[in-house]
Amino acid sequence: MPTPYEGGCLCRAIRYRATAEPVARTLCHCRSCRLASGAPSLAWTVFRASDFEWLAGTPREFSSSAGVVRTFCGDCGTSIGYARDTRADVVDVTTASLDEPDGCAPAFEIWTSHKLAWEATNPALAQFPRSSREGGSG
Repeated sequence: MPTPYEGGCLCRAIRYRATAEPVARTLCHCRSCRLASGAPSLAWTVFRASDFEWLAGTPREFSSSAGVVRTFCGDCGTSIGYARDTRADVVDVTTASLDEPDGCAPAFEIWTSHKLAWEATNPALAQFPRSSREGGSG
């Protein structure tokens, strides 16, 4: 069994654990992620839902667009997760909310067509103008 990945919010009211390796690691530049995080981009680590559990607390939910729910700590405001109706088999957590985020560096960047002009992309990573499922690089 792999070492569990654990994380949570700033005030530690919310805690979670994933017991298997991530299925994806990405850096998102979309406007919705920027607004949800208050940052120029947002790194996500994606785990299979069957490998994920909440250890403490219940995150608050916000429906940010049709079929999308973002979770966050209702006490300190830390952005924690993202779920899409069409992807119920996975759980996305904000990489920076992991206790050891360096172990989950992004493997590719998405929504680069929404990227802020002053933020640089990483030329070592695959780039997708939209979602990685839509293909294309640039």
